[in-house]
Amino acid sequence: MNEQTLDPTIHIRQLGERAREAARGLNAASTEAKNLALREAANALRKASPVLLDANAEDVASVEGKKPESFIDRLRLTDDRIEGMATALEQIAELPDPVGRLLAQFDRPNGLRIERVAVPIGVIGMIYESRPNVGADASALCLKSGNAIILRGGSESRHSTREIVACMRAGLKAAGLPEDAVQTVQTTSRDAVAALLKADQYIDLVIPRGGRGLVELVRDQASVPTLLHLDGNCHSYVHEKADLAKAADVICNAKLRRTGVCGATESIVVDRAVAKEFIPLLAEAMAEECELRGDSDAVAIDARLKPASDDDWSTEYLDSTASVKIVGGLDEAIAWVESHSSHHTDAIMTEDDDAARRFMTAIDSAIVMHNASTQFADGGEFGMGAEIGIATGKMHARGPVGLEQLTSFKYLVHGSGQTRP
Repeated sequence: MNEQTLDPTIHIRQLGERAREAARGLNAASTEAKNLALREAANALRKASPVLLDANAEDVASVEGKKPESFIDRLRLTDDRIEGMATALEQIAELPDPVGRLLAQFDRPNGLRIERVAVPIGVIGMIYESRPNVGADASALCLKSGNAIILRGGSESRHSTREIVACMRAGLKAAGLPEDAVQTVQTTSRDAVAALLKADQYIDLVIPRGGRGLVELVRDQASVPTLLHLDGNCHSYVHEKADLAKAADVICNAKLRRTGVCGATESIVVDRAVAKEFIPLLAEAMAEECELRGDSDAVAIDARLKPASDDDWSTEYLDSTASVKIVGGLDEAIAWVESHSSHHTDAIMTEDDDAARRFMTAIDSAIVMHNASTQFADGGEFGMGAEIGIATGKMHARGPVGLEQLTSFKYLVHGSGQTRP
């Protein structure tokens, strides 16, 4: 049966049945076996590098001339990026096993001893867009945390995803663990996404990683519990007491290091007190690398800025474009960011610790930074080895979702024959 003849509902049910069975086997796996599987998968990625690059070239060719370069950059694999995926797997293998952690223990007056221990969630459904490395990171994190995963990557990355999943399954097989702990949806039909979102008899949690359209689709249609990742239109605010040269350097990195990642700064908010000095400094630092779109006051300060539209203030460009907004102080900056942020990552540039504290307390985003590039919004940079995404909701997990966030817990109650009066 090929992709064209797959019935999406039946296909998702079959994947779910196999994943549920695999999750039971993975739940009983030792830490040593899981770590071996990760290291073997890392070796498989390195050995498969030529095949993976060929598959990725096919993916890239399918969108060249149809998608912007920033999209293609997220899709493209290189030798260095494959090595980065393999290294991330090895780093996850070195992290403590999150399963079985004793989270709390207490004794009751009646002699009962109650323990709260960390356990796997079960079966994770991962829906993501064009970045193939997400499949490797998500699979590795789920493997180490004892969860089976069903991947549904973007159609543009299907050939790359297929080869990455093959490497993960090779690692599981080498460690004697169930290969079906990592599976991928074999059809690009949108009906398969709908079926995945309704498969609550098999899937315990769905994680969407992508833009607002994907997240809203999942939010509206899912019967399965969800852990939302909304890509960021991140803001960097330059306070009146900022070191302006340092702020310009940080913001250039936050915007231009990689424009297509969810932690890229998309909007630069500037205190009016320093706008006349900072905006030309920023425009010069960005040079021809980034198109700046400003409000009327910002454009009046520097003609290199183009006039912004209302849509610019909340846009995630994922490209070499950024908006510039002038505000009249800290309170106005907080109100502006709160109104226009996707609540992924926002930053303040200031040498005033009190102002930083007020901003970081008031901004209701998953990650709030002080004098640092928003591109540090990454689980690997947080010491998590990798991440499955940045959770922008408020339930269960928030910020980078790593090993600990992929576990739930249960209570173990020990008695000696007690009965309840």
